Amino acid sequence: MRLSIVTALLVGSSLAAPHHEKGLSLNTLAQRRGKLWFGTAADIPHTAETTDTAYLDILKKQFGEMTPANALKFLFTEPEQNKFNFSDGDYFMDLARHTGKSVRCHNLVWATQVSDFVTTGNWTAETLIPVMRNHIFKTVKHFGDRCYSWDVVNEAFNSDGSFSSSIWYDTIGEEYVYLAFKFAQQALKEVHANKVKLYYNDYGIESPGPKVDAVLKLVKELRKRHIRIDGVGLEAHFMVGGTPSLADQVATQKAFIKADLDVAMTELDIRFAQEPFYTAEAQRQQAQDYYVSVSSCLLSGRRCVGVVVWDFYDKYSWVPYSFEGQGGATLFNDTLEAKPAYYAVADALMGKPCSVC
Repeated sequence: MRLSIVTALLVGSSLAAPHHEKGLSLNTLAQRRGKLWFGTAADIPHTAETTDTAYLDILKKQFGEMTPANALKFLFTEPEQNKFNFSDGDYFMDLARHTGKSVRCHNLVWATQVSDFVTTGNWTAETLIPVMRNHIFKTVKHFGDRCYSWDVVNEAFNSDGSFSSSIWYDTIGEEYVYLAFKFAQQALKEVHANKVKLYYNDYGIESPGPKVDAVLKLVKELRKRHIRIDGVGLEAHFMVGGTPSLADQVATQKAFIKADLDVAMTELDIRFAQEPFYTAEAQRQQAQDYYVSVSSCLLSGRRCVGVVVWDFYDKYSWVPYSFEGQGGATLFNDTLEAKPAYYAVADALMGKPCSVC
């Protein structure tokens, strides 16, 4: 069944379904199972989310962590060389603080959403390394211990485990990854924020394969150099009906945990390849895929620290803008009604069979 936001607010619950305990949020259910939080990305400020009161009410009630979808990326924090603008990030941090939420800070070094002065510059390794160092030091030191963690390097590998092309790799080589973690560690030390976790974040590392092997090799090399890495973020951008099996997801998470890493599902959404998105059959399959994915974190033990969905409202999902004709990826449909996927997540967090699959 679906429960509209209007009904939920009238009954004074946090979208409680008949098979839920009244008033319990996804975050509360996750914490009861030993997780730090159940979180969401939010593209705030400068989007409609910033002033959408119904959206913000669910954000406040349902989630215990917030990830800035864009506010902390290079393009927005250092639009011109050594001219930093942290106003968007500060706004986001203030909202998180006022609503009692942790923040996974995302991200420092990535191939995409980098400022023009970086991508169009005539760099050598000797000239680009100081640019990367300056960006990491200024950004990390500004936000300090307001971050639970940083995604230090984002999406550095191809599916075959080779390093992917970027201004950083093409100019500096694979050394850029080791330097990025080294600089982040040093910057945290300077502001006495050593408890902030340092993560590598990527998609396509949720089931065994060459890309997972490459990340594990990276971890070994960092530690060989006495450079800290605390965790791996599994983005978990999946397709309905094509989501990795429970066994594969658990096996991969446990492989990272065996390497003495925390793991988190950091960008979970499960999209449809084509319309219709909201038929009963389609919704049951999506609910099953969400149930399996969230269950994998629970079965992997305490070092799978939590799950973050990549926003929760289909209207604001990144998917239709990135994959033409695809969508319906989140827990709430395009009129902000809880989908079967929402209830499947709640069932998984309560350790119950999926009632909507």
